[in-house]
Amino acid sequence: MSALRPLIVFIAAMLAGVGLPASAQVLDPGNALIRQNDLQILQNRVQRQQYQQQQQQYRDQDRQIVPQPRPVVPQLQPSCQTQIIGNTAVTNCR
Repeated sequence: MSALRPLIVFIAAMLAGVGLPASAQVLDPGNALIRQNDLQILQNRVQRQQYQQQQQQYRDQDRQIVPQPRPVVPQLQPSCQTQIIGNTAVTNCR
């Protein structure tokens, strides 16, 4: 963007008629409207480029963020009791 700034200032100055000698600065309402439209188009272009650059910076930042691993959460194991009743083993789990 910084490389475009001097160019934008130059073009805006030319559209405003700064570079013309006083004798050449004849106001034509239609011509002034065209210059104003050209300036608006240029400003829109610059704003669109700035927006796209900002979005690219956001995407680059998002890529740099490393996702955190999921925390290890201990899980409770069911408590089981085994009882021997006669010749049979009975297991009760809660």
